[in-house]
Amino acid sequence: MSEQEQQWLWSPRERKCLSLLQHKNTKSSLLQIHAFMLKTALETNLNLLTKFIATCSSITSIITTYDALAGIHHAREVFDKMPHRENDTYLCNAMIKSHVGMRQFTESITLYRDLRREKGFSPDNYTFLSLAKCCVLGLGFFEGEEIHNHAVKNGFGCDLFVGTAFVDMYAKFGNMGSARKVFDEMSERSEVSWTALISGYGRVGNMSHARELFDQMDEKDSAAFNVMIDGYVKLGDMVSARVLFDDMPERNVVSWTSMIDGYCNNGDVGSARLLFNAMPEKNLFSWNAMIGGYCQNKQPHEALKLFNELQTGTSLEPDGVTIVSVLPAIADLGALDLGGWVHQFVIMKKLEKATNVCTALVDMYAKCGEIAKARRVFEKIPKKEVVTWNALINGLAVNGCAKEALDVFLEMKSRGYKPNEITMIGVLSACNHSGLVEEGRRWFKAMEDFKLTPRIEHYGCMVDLLGRAGCLKEAEDLINSMPLEVNGIILSSFLFACGYANDVERAERVLKKVNTTEPMNDGNYIMLRNMYATERRWGDVEEIKGLMRRRGTKKEVGCSVIEVNSRVLEFVAGTNVHPQWRVIHSVLGQLWMHMKGGDNQREQCNC
Repeated sequence: MSEQEQQWLWSPRERKCLSLLQHKNTKSSLLQIHAFMLKTALETNLNLLTKFIATCSSITSIITTYDALAGIHHAREVFDKMPHRENDTYLCNAMIKSHVGMRQFTESITLYRDLRREKGFSPDNYTFLSLAKCCVLGLGFFEGEEIHNHAVKNGFGCDLFVGTAFVDMYAKFGNMGSARKVFDEMSERSEVSWTALISGYGRVGNMSHARELFDQMDEKDSAAFNVMIDGYVKLGDMVSARVLFDDMPERNVVSWTSMIDGYCNNGDVGSARLLFNAMPEKNLFSWNAMIGGYCQNKQPHEALKLFNELQTGTSLEPDGVTIVSVLPAIADLGALDLGGWVHQFVIMKKLEKATNVCTALVDMYAKCGEIAKARRVFEKIPKKEVVTWNALINGLAVNGCAKEALDVFLEMKSRGYKPNEITMIGVLSACNHSGLVEEGRRWFKAMEDFKLTPRIEHYGCMVDLLGRAGCLKEAEDLINSMPLEVNGIILSSFLFACGYANDVERAERVLKKVNTTEPMNDGNYIMLRNMYATERRWGDVEEIKGLMRRRGTKKEVGCSVIEVNSRVLEFVAGTNVHPQWRVIHSVLGQLWMHMKGGDNQREQCNC
């Protein structure tokens, strides 16, 4: 008899109770329903009791974490007090699934082991489906192998759904040998089985095996195409991904978004935008991918334009991912008014407890120079992570607050957070910005104590710090002792330090190394040319000019950005593309005349 047929035989009270459980409930209402069940002896209806246990675990999204745990604890208490509970596999499965849904993976496995010790328990295929999912989510590889052995011993080794679940489990663990063995032993396979194995090969980067399986599939659905596209995208092979995308009989939002994300990761934002514009239907993931792609590829103007389009031209509402994607663009442009609006939006949508969102706010305020606001946001974050501390340390460093940055770093250490490579870049940058040579030496050496290997960025901070302090010999020795290949940024930084010290001989020696790394860096040539001019070596000046002309070296165009009335305006040196260029040029001319008039008046007074 089916469950629906059984419900027709239920009493009015039982049907009323089931109806109440199907409504949106709170902890208080569930306790009232349970009291009603006890008073009217409805707890003997195992189907109704199973529904009650499942409902207790479904209230996590509308109450606090503590109350959510209280809900699952109450459900477990009810389950444990049931006489002969092991005889009802449906009830046991509901309890195991409830623990998995609450991410209580240890409790799920422990309950299964306890039930196995009781004689009346007989697991079915749904039991092993929940347990396989539990092992994947809880990263329990050895427990997964044990559960798989139990499934085979209980006669479910040939079950289509159980077999697919274990193929998926082994594939997600990266154990493709076991996944392929289970797959090959399956007497019946579905499209989901094929897709699970293909996805596993794609996840470990073995696209040749994935493609071989994909070509063997009789019928390919969009899920199979999507995992193949995702695998190629992660390898950066956008040509193969595009071929499959074009061959898809039916594309969905996942297909389009994967391609957009792939193009953005490969720096081809133009192709990504063409696909984005061509999408027949967009969801928030698509918008987030495109906005994040613009930020990732240093096109903050386009990111903000698209963010504005999302708000004004769609019914979609930005989420935490959107906020984290757009805040770097706001920071790059210094659009503080817009950043303040986003902050208010975060508060309104109750996202201020999300660590990643608050960390992005700290970073945005700091890069916009509002270090006090950055600190206020930081202090209110309930659960800080290393990346949160890094954002504040780096923010203080770039704003010249070296002492405060080092104080925050020491506080971070005292609270038990372990510094990482990004932390130390912030610390060394703080020392660099304020010329704290001894502090810089101390913390650079301390990286070994933190079990951190200095990267090229750390060496760059130290070379710049020593160079600015005039310790040219120590800086050059550090460059020569580096276990890494010196990049153009470090050598250019050192060359500029030589320029400040007017050490032409050392600059000439270093420039030869710079030429092999960055032959087109105009700053190096200009600095050396200026040093030659200072020493009146005009022949060398002309030689550098000729070298620059032959190599096509051009000075990088300067630009500035300003926010006026919540609009971000950019000015580029030497161009007249601004829509109000003529008015601006006229005002500057009037200012120039006014300044010259002031100079003439002062000259007359001096006479």
